[in-house]
Amino acid sequence: MRAVPSVKRQYILALIVASFVSVGFFTYAAWRNHSLEFDYLIWNLFLAWVPLVLAYWLVQVLKTNLWSSWQALSISALWILFLPNSFYMISDFIHLQDVSRVDLLYDALMFTSFIFTGVILGITSLLLIHVQLKKRLSRWSADAWIVGTLLLCSFAIYVGRDLRWNSWDVLANPAGLLFDISDRLLHPAAYPQMFVTVISFFILLTTIYGVVWRGIHLARQQQSID
Repeated sequence: MRAVPSVKRQYILALIVASFVSVGFFTYAAWRNHSLEFDYLIWNLFLAWVPLVLAYWLVQVLKTNLWSSWQALSISALWILFLPNSFYMISDFIHLQDVSRVDLLYDALMFTSFIFTGVILGITSLLLIHVQLKKRLSRWSADAWIVGTLLLCSFAIYVGRDLRWNSWDVLANPAGLLFDISDRLLHPAAYPQMFVTVISFFILLTTIYGVVWRGIHLARQQQSID
């Protein structure tokens, strides 16, 4: 009975360690280059933690409340709003070409550390929600919700990277955000790059999530055999 909480604590600790490792890579790069260039990676990593915290909070709420309760629906909406930030970090690789640095290879390693941690945080929060969905829906319905969420995240990455909107703009400038999104949804043929970005990220994210999901099942199966 005590093993499960221990495993959870160890996993969260591993995520915290991975985050500090990323910050450590940035700190050394900042000292070596005498520059705080790429400091936004730390903020992006912080945002990547938000959906995991929200997912855990939602799991606790669902223990005593229906998903249709205002608490659960509110947390779910916030989770969906912030989840794309975790996967959006993949697009940060494009900034490697922004400035001349001492060691491009080291910077690539640093970016990979931040992006890997951010993606794992997002995948973990998605796993928590997937498990809750499977308790309440059929297997296919639960899977469909996850696939739909990943498609939404892929579109949000396009909105964030190409249109330069972020999660806060849902509250800060909803009219402008809605205009840009509706224009592209109503006239998709005028924005071919949108399809390339959204479909590419959707394939990548579903592939990553599928591998992790199957990997977890394989580990459980192996554990039961042993």
